[in-house]
Amino acid sequence: MRQGLARVLRENRSILLFLTLMLLFRSACADWNHVPTGSMKPTILEGDYILVDKMAYDIRVPFTHISLARLGEPEHGDIVVFDSEASGNRLVKRVVGIPGDAVELRNNRLIINGQPLSYTLASESPLFREVREDLLGVEHLVRLHKRGSAMSSFSPVRVPQDYYLALGDNRDNSADSRVIGLVPRKEIVGRAHKVVLSLDYDNHYLPRRDRFLQQLL
Repeated sequence: MRQGLARVLRENRSILLFLTLMLLFRSACADWNHVPTGSMKPTILEGDYILVDKMAYDIRVPFTHISLARLGEPEHGDIVVFDSEASGNRLVKRVVGIPGDAVELRNNRLIINGQPLSYTLASESPLFREVREDLLGVEHLVRLHKRGSAMSSFSPVRVPQDYYLALGDNRDNSADSRVIGLVPRKEIVGRAHKVVLSLDYDNHYLPRRDRFLQQLL
C-alpha cells in the first residue's frame, strides 16, 4: 500500500508541485473572486470574476491573515475584498473612510471631514439614477434608488485606527459598513483591480465579452 502510494506521488510529483505552487500563489499573491450579488453595481456586476491583488497592502503567511509586513494602506476609493467576520462572508466594497476620517451620509451624499463630495448625473431610468461621485479625487459611478432607502443617511462616524468604512456602489442595496460595521484592517484580503471574466446570469450564463479584462474604477 505504502509502496503504491509512493509510486503515485513519484510519478505525479510535477503535477503536485505545480498545484502546490499555484495554491500558494493564489493564497499569498493574487487570486480571482466570484461576485454573486449586485451590491457594487454599476462598477461590478453579478457574475463578474475579479482579479484581487493580495500583496496590495500586506505580505501574509499563506492560507492565513497573519501579516508579515505591511506594504501599503487602503486609500479612499480602493475596492477591497475582505473576509467579514460580522457577516460570515467574503465581501467586496469600496473604501470611503480611512483612519481619522469623519464620515457622514445625507440623502446618499457623502460628507468626509466636513467636505461634501461632488456628484454629477450620468444616467437615469424610471427607478434608478447613476451619478458620478468624486471621492476625494477618485471618480466612479454609484447607483441610487430614486426613492432612497433606510440606508440613505447616517450620522457622522469617526473611523478609528486600523479600521475602514466601506460602502457598496449600489448605495441603496448593499450590506456594507452601515450593516456590518467598520471593517478591521486585518480582515482585508486585497485590492480588486479588474474583471477577468463575466458571466451573464440573465443570458444562459454566456460570457460578457465587453467586460473581459475591464479595469475597475
